[in-house]
Amino acid sequence: MNVKAVLILLAVALVTILALVSVLLSGAGKSTESCSSKPQHGNYKSNVAHQKSDKGSVFSDLTPEEYSATVDYLKKNLGKKFVNAADAKPTENCIYYIDIKYPPKQQVLDYLDRGGEKPTREALAVVFFGDQEEPTITEYVVGPLPKPSYHNDITLEKYKEKIPYYSRPVIGKEYSDAYALVYEKEFSTAPQFLKALGYDGSNFAALTTAPRGVKSGDRSSWFVLFVKVKESCFTVHPVGLEMLLDHKSLDFTKWKVTKVFYNGAYFLNMADLEKQFNAGKVEVIKIQKVKPENDIGSMEPKVSPQPGAPLQFNPAGNRYTVNKNQVSFQSWSFTYGLNVNSGPRLFDIRFKNERIAYEISTQEALAIYGSNAPGGMITRYMDANFGIGRFSFELVRGVDCPHLATYIDAHYLMESESPEKTKNAICIFEQNLGVPLRRHYSNMHSMYYGGLASTVLIVRAVSTLINYDYVWDFVFYQNGVIEAKMHATGYISSSFYFADGKEYGSRVGEHTLGTLHTHFINYKVDLDVGGSISGSSSDAELNFELQFDRT
Repeated sequence: MNVKAVLILLAVALVTILALVSVLLSGAGKSTESCSSKPQHGNYKSNVAHQKSDKGSVFSDLTPEEYSATVDYLKKNLGKKFVNAADAKPTENCIYYIDIKYPPKQQVLDYLDRGGEKPTREALAVVFFGDQEEPTITEYVVGPLPKPSYHNDITLEKYKEKIPYYSRPVIGKEYSDAYALVYEKEFSTAPQFLKALGYDGSNFAALTTAPRGVKSGDRSSWFVLFVKVKESCFTVHPVGLEMLLDHKSLDFTKWKVTKVFYNGAYFLNMADLEKQFNAGKVEVIKIQKVKPENDIGSMEPKVSPQPGAPLQFNPAGNRYTVNKNQVSFQSWSFTYGLNVNSGPRLFDIRFKNERIAYEISTQEALAIYGSNAPGGMITRYMDANFGIGRFSFELVRGVDCPHLATYIDAHYLMESESPEKTKNAICIFEQNLGVPLRRHYSNMHSMYYGGLASTVLIVRAVSTLINYDYVWDFVFYQNGVIEAKMHATGYISSSFYFADGKEYGSRVGEHTLGTLHTHFINYKVDLDVGGSISGSSSDAELNFELQFDRT
């Protein structure tokens, strides 16, 4: 073949290649345009009609301005001198907490569904009156917000009797005075014993028990001592020493330790324990310094974590909307909030514009213990008493919630005269469950495939009550199912291991007993499936309880 023929063939081949490339590029452009204009997973927009009204605000938490206005009103109109709760003695007056006071359910339904008048917005305020002959705990309804002009005492209406002052929650000032008595006064009476135990003046931490006694009228707490470890939870390092402090008197100078427990034996107080120790009648188990390699409470991984954990992203942006306290997702709509005592709460939950629940909310988290030591023996924690919502701290992106979740700040007022903000206290995100909601591949008679990705919308908050971390989830499925879920994590609250400790739990460390205990998680579920029965605040209302054991 001559050179001319070869050149002709090469030219024809080049033209053919260019033509094919042009066709492929043109086809690819059309294909890309077609795919982008027709989403693979249906309509990305919510099927719920987005209302322009602000009716969901009837359920919204108080704003910082409303908190402040309520505080100012109470201080000016109750005729009493108030002290900031953070500094208040038992004999002084203080505002314990303020929260939204929801209107009667029937009023809300008339407003939401029948064009009725918008209910008056009000606050609920709990006040301690210690500076009077008969100290009291009083609950007020204050309104209308944002500019209060009235207050109503609802204590007797709500509880049918006066609330005994000794039953008030322990607040920060009382804790600090109690700790000072234990560490400064009581510890000073047993220097030799504490030195033998391994105390260096600052390395012990205390955890108090609840309830505060065994009969009505008591106000006493066991102080269980642990070793403090840097960047590790102290509750897994008990030292075996426990003290019972009676702090019922309104005069804190009259508080006193009435009993001491160490390694299976009881003593009158620390001075008595010191006396018995110096007489050689007490065997001390010296607590060795906790090192990183033997710290059972360390959060440091034993091996270096591998980088590159899978991440989730939203290829077309969020498929849900958050407008103030209102959320829409596919066929769902609801409003959300965070109660300072009981935690996350949802209202006016609708599927395809039909209300199926008026309220679903956390109510209580209880933990009941057993132990051969008095602290663990008496412990029955009711965490709403401490503040499930108050201790819902900032969520960490990429760990607590996905990076691309919607993060929402929360405001609360407790043991203060000024509202506080918790940044990123709530997160909302859509989650792919990784298993198709439905799918089928046909290879008989006809060839086709049909499938639908299974995703849910999750509303999450995480509460840390000293050692326990509760991950609260409300999960919304595409098929109309709602799931309330709690994931328990964090650390156990332990007892010192001695004698017959294994009868009460598992030995998880050299001196650490993981005591048997049971958790009870309570929810309020006010269902309106098929319509509201009576329109009262309790119609079709159920209280669900989740119980599980953990050692």
